[in-house]
Amino acid sequence: MNKTNSLSRRNFLRMSGIIGASTLLAACNGSSGDDSAPEAAADAFKIGGIGPVTGGAALYGLATKYGAQVAVNEVNAAGSIKMVLNWQDDEHDPEKAVNAYNALRDWGLQILVGTTTTNPCVAVSALTNTDRVFELTPSASSVNVIGGEAVGADGPRKDNVFQMCFTDPNQGTRSAQYIDEKGLGTKIAIIYNNADAYSTGIYQKFEAEAAARNLQIVSVTTFTEDSQTDFSAQLNKAKDAEADLVFLPIYYTPASIILKQASDMGFAPKFFGVDGMDGILDVEGFDTSLAEGVMLLTPFVATATDEATQAFNAAYKEVAGVDTNPIQFAADAYDCVHAVAKAIEQAGITPDMATSDICDQLIATFTGDFEFSGLTCPVGEVMTWSDTGEVSKDPKGMVIVDGVYQPLD
Repeated sequence: MNKTNSLSRRNFLRMSGIIGASTLLAACNGSSGDDSAPEAAADAFKIGGIGPVTGGAALYGLATKYGAQVAVNEVNAAGSIKMVLNWQDDEHDPEKAVNAYNALRDWGLQILVGTTTTNPCVAVSALTNTDRVFELTPSASSVNVIGGEAVGADGPRKDNVFQMCFTDPNQGTRSAQYIDEKGLGTKIAIIYNNADAYSTGIYQKFEAEAAARNLQIVSVTTFTEDSQTDFSAQLNKAKDAEADLVFLPIYYTPASIILKQASDMGFAPKFFGVDGMDGILDVEGFDTSLAEGVMLLTPFVATATDEATQAFNAAYKEVAGVDTNPIQFAADAYDCVHAVAKAIEQAGITPDMATSDICDQLIATFTGDFEFSGLTCPVGEVMTWSDTGEVSKDPKGMVIVDGVYQPLD
């Protein structure tokens, strides 16, 4: 797709975003994302979503839920195809994610936009592969959810699972490159969750790329879900090593605790994170001034001034009933729905087809000459997918200034 087509796409998104926000109740067809199964007309595609809308990771699940709904509203308003969205809560728990998936299958799921977080997606993606359900996750970034891992010891690759987000290796590598190229730190400490596939995957690639670039890592410490309330040992080790930058390949909840405890002990290095930290400004009770100057890589910055981003922000606030801008997970989910819609039209897929046939045709489309321009790639550029399900696009640097995400470059 050339630049002209890309800009035309963005103009369409701007207009349909306005239409979609104003026609929420009609377009949603009852699929507001609660636990009830929405009714779907015979000529509508049944789109499922899974993510935590309650619990400690709810910021992610709510963002993906509402971002997906904005896009479904726009697709329905455009009129070429129809979609109905059924969103299920998994509380960031793999077992509950499997239960949510089974509920969606009973409903008649045809395409899955999810799951939101990594460990639940690892569990669910094995099932979608067996059932031949096409899956495009907005934000589960481990290579274990896509074609990089066999299903079982000798099973087939998960050719049906694709990602809208960067993979963990990509985030780790690009973070080290970015820190080196921008000269952000000379002595680097790392704190990561060694019980989490997302955090561990990013850390491993960051460490390898840092070594290749002769970046000095002076401290590496870990934690688990059960120990993410007290980071004094990790921070003291980083402080004693005179780290001037702390790399945090972790989610926003432990990151908010780390920033608070670092401030309490008078330790003020630069902090650099990845997409899991997006949402830290919305943590209940968190003093956002503690995040001043925090940097991270992300594919979407809500403060960008292009028309597509601003239209999405307005539509998202209307659907979600909030006054704050969406985080990047919302934009990822929004792009998932629009990418699926474009692939459906390009391949001539109809909702009366068998789910396995829909899956096969979407796989062939995404791995063919398919190009997509959305919110999570630079204006005028496109994203494509490899046959492993990995997306190709460039991240953006972001920094928190005066309590607002701003472009770093």
